[in-house]
Amino acid sequence: MRILGIFATALLIALAPLGPADARMVQDATGRQIELPDDSSRIYSAGPPADVLLYVLKPHAMLGWVRAIPDTGRPLILPQTWDLPALGRLTGKGDTLNLEGLLAANPQMILDYGNINATYIDLARRVQDQTGLPYLLLDGAFDRIPETLRTLGAALGTPERGDALAIRATEMIAETEALVAAIPADQRPRVYLARGPEGLESAAKGSIHSEIIERAGGINVAEGDADSLITVSPEQLHLWAPEIIITVDADFARNAPDMPELAGIPAIDNRRIHLAPQEPFGFIDAPPSVNRLLGLRWLAAKFHPGQAGAGLDRDIRDFYAQFYQVDLDDAQLKALMGE
Repeated sequence: MRILGIFATALLIALAPLGPADARMVQDATGRQIELPDDSSRIYSAGPPADVLLYVLKPHAMLGWVRAIPDTGRPLILPQTWDLPALGRLTGKGDTLNLEGLLAANPQMILDYGNINATYIDLARRVQDQTGLPYLLLDGAFDRIPETLRTLGAALGTPERGDALAIRATEMIAETEALVAAIPADQRPRVYLARGPEGLESAAKGSIHSEIIERAGGINVAEGDADSLITVSPEQLHLWAPEIIITVDADFARNAPDMPELAGIPAIDNRRIHLAPQEPFGFIDAPPSVNRLLGLRWLAAKFHPGQAGAGLDRDIRDFYAQFYQVDLDDAQLKALMGE
């Protein structure tokens, strides 16, 4: 997964078209003015977060996926995107695409989305110089999701959709903020995000992979480097004593109650282990893109069921219909929620 640090506050500028006369000129997170094609119909996503952003705004402009969507996720996305090729990633850990492969896909532009640091700023400039393709690098900060949806929607020629999604994103963030503000600090659960089959990989406070835990009214117990995933020992997990464990690994969710090294941890003893839904994109991260909006709503219901549990199924259906453009039937909703 991409794990990006903040490069300089001055670079975290507002993304906005420059005006009606330059409707396809966009200022990106590097401060560059990027001229986009009038009809952006062949767009390459540099990494998984950009995949999701492009899918929700303009799926018919996708050249492919960074990674192929698994069969279990296909029914939850538009059929015309099922068989798009897996093109590989240009950015982040495990990048799998070189410039020759990129050019062979014949894109009109490159879209990248995530937090901003010197490495990715330099990459955007170098790739644009070497290929001659517009390379739009956007700031993936959670607070800026509504702004990004609105601005990129306008830049890609889908302003109505961008505005509609931005309005809903703003509502979802505001609703959760209001709920959390009314919950006293001593009533917010201590939470651990477990990754991997042993549950011993996590993301510390402030990480792009875990920030919605605290936004949803939990306290992330993991301490460490926020710019990378961290490895945790069972002894450290006992010291942190989380009351709730959120996991993205089905094996860990199934096996954790019987793992002797975890016995005695409050979340284990009280069976408060929740497997985050993963299809077609993870609720927590996987990747850390606009799909985190739904994770925010889901986590609030898990942390504070009395205040946020009602209406969760309805809100999940609505999100899938509006953002992913598919209607969940009852069986799909039950399977998604692990029921």
